[in-house]
Amino acid sequence: MPENTLNTVTPLVNLGDMDRETMEQFFAGMGEKAFRAAQVLQWIHRRGLADFQAMTDLSKPLRARLATMARIAFPEIVNIQESADGTRKWLLRTQDGNCLETVFIPERERGTLCVSSQAGCAMKCGFCATGQQGFSRNLSVSEIIGQIWIANQALGYYSDNQRQRIITNVVFMGMGEPLLNLDNVCSAIRIMLDDLAYGLARRRVTVSTVGVVPAMDKLQAATNVSLAVSLHAANNTLRDALIPLNRNYPLEELLAAAARYSLAQSGESITYEYVMLDGVNDSERDARDLIKLLRGTPAKVNLIPFNTFPGAGFRRPSQNTIDRFRELLMNAGIITITRRPRGEDIDAACGQLVGRLAARARHPACGASTAVPLRC
Repeated sequence: MPENTLNTVTPLVNLGDMDRETMEQFFAGMGEKAFRAAQVLQWIHRRGLADFQAMTDLSKPLRARLATMARIAFPEIVNIQESADGTRKWLLRTQDGNCLETVFIPERERGTLCVSSQAGCAMKCGFCATGQQGFSRNLSVSEIIGQIWIANQALGYYSDNQRQRIITNVVFMGMGEPLLNLDNVCSAIRIMLDDLAYGLARRRVTVSTVGVVPAMDKLQAATNVSLAVSLHAANNTLRDALIPLNRNYPLEELLAAAARYSLAQSGESITYEYVMLDGVNDSERDARDLIKLLRGTPAKVNLIPFNTFPGAGFRRPSQNTIDRFRELLMNAGIITITRRPRGEDIDAACGQLVGRLAARARHPACGASTAVPLRC
């Protein structure tokens, strides 16, 4: 008696995972010219379409072939929050049930989208809501670039009457450590910078890292976008406590890598993010240690008043304390900006919305805020 054989179906290729070069290779494999990749990239990212049948400059036979071989898939929206100040936050779900967050921050002359690079985070920084929830996996290219696609849809950019760019800046400051997902992050950045897709200038895309030193040089060589370093402490003892990765790559190695990055960009400043934690890193001594650490380097400091979340264990310093800290840095010649808190009337802290909704799913009666796996 012959053995039973299982019918296998070849999974459809997700064109949302492809930058221009990868898509050109895909079409070459179909026996098509490279310009097909340019056409499809524009349909997806400039016009916001995910339906091959609507791509009218492709022949009907090609559209039919694509429908049998490929798909265009991005995460789906699970929850939307909008602040009184215009900040919007989307909770997104991937096909395997993982959750991620994306935040749009409108300002007078620009609109910044904060994107996630991982579902969860393995860095375990003590002051981060995402860090309390653990790590699930890296996001794919389509799950990263899809955050821009979804935000553009929600903000009306793809409507017939909308021609002015709404998202002008993208920052990798959402969930996850971008440099631990370097290949997918770089592919997504290539789509962001591509004139056939989102056409962002490289200085308007910023990757933030807590200090994965070996990957910093690779990022510069691959994309040359702006770099932000999540510093948060000016000495190794305190930074070890706040950011466990510092034990692997202490401040001396981190600052040297940042200097190399700046040198490769002809001396462009590195942004150092410094979350202000009451009684932890906000004293005048801390400010003077930071001045000593950064003196003589092309640096600007972004002071971030702590955005609290349930079970955080930290508090925001007083405004007077933050202002004094900034004054000391400015008097020392270091460009320093205090980030204005946004979205305080919604779950604005990174990872907070995921944690709250996941906890409710696990404990619906009480809405407990216990950390649970990042699935929804």
